[in-house]
Amino acid sequence: MTKRVLVVDDSPIEQQAMARPLMQSGYSVDIAHNSTEAMTHLDRHDYDLMLLDIIMPDKNGFQFCRQLRKDNRFKETPIIMVTSKDQASDRFWGMKQGATEYITKPFDETELLSTVGRYA
Repeated sequence: MTKRVLVVDDSPIEQQAMARPLMQSGYSVDIAHNSTEAMTHLDRHDYDLMLLDIIMPDKNGFQFCRQLRKDNRFKETPIIMVTSKDQASDRFWGMKQGATEYITKPFDETELLSTVGRYA
């Protein structure tokens, strides 16, 4: 069965940087530009994992992660934050909001695939 991943990032370049290697590795990938689009996808489909940026135009990734963790449907869904915010405090705060893992941009495709593979 194909694993389904939701990429939530407002940058088309970053979306493709994440989606391309995942699709080449056999994952089914959907893309959302912000938390509102992400919720539309999440209401329609079940996902094995989510890749979530922090800096977005509506809710930031910290807020959205916290929102998802309060919803019983997504308590167990792995959420990997993929972000340019690389300070120790950012990583700490991301994990505190419920992120499963935290990867900083620019990321290595091998690292991305390895991290996703641990959870999906």
